[in-house]
Amino acid sequence: MALRVCVIVLLAFVVLTGTTDRPLHAECSVEWTFGIPCNSVYLELVTQIKAWKTADNCANGGEKCLYTLKSANEHYIVAEHTTPVRKYVDNLTFKLVSSFDKRSCSVFGFSVSELWYAVFDFGTNYCNLHNLIEGSGLDKVSGYSESTSDSKCTQYSSANCTIY
Repeated sequence: MALRVCVIVLLAFVVLTGTTDRPLHAECSVEWTFGIPCNSVYLELVTQIKAWKTADNCANGGEKCLYTLKSANEHYIVAEHTTPVRKYVDNLTFKLVSSFDKRSCSVFGFSVSELWYAVFDFGTNYCNLHNLIEGSGLDKVSGYSESTSDSKCTQYSSANCTIY
């Protein structure tokens, strides 16, 4: 019975939205390039996650708070973000890959809502990732670029990271 309901909900989603060229679950994949070594990117991201651990920064508006570092090494970072109002939890991962000469770093970020029924997120999963990059100042380093789209990131084009 539960499977039948899930299939009906999925079909209704496809019919109502008219497309399946976007994630069917609230999630986001982003790829960044930085003109600095991965060790530096790693240190900046981990430092920012730890800096936004408490709810203190929530008072400034938005959701630049309540991040939890789960595990980290120079190649892979795992964290969580909890939304301050509803306490929804999103899981974040960052995979760091050094260039051949180790002078630049490619990072593959992913954020996904824990709620199985989350379909739309108003760009929250994108903002979970973006806010850390911006908060750490990594968006200002030489060689910085970001690549994502609505097909990789739920509601990316309408995301407002000053709110989420």
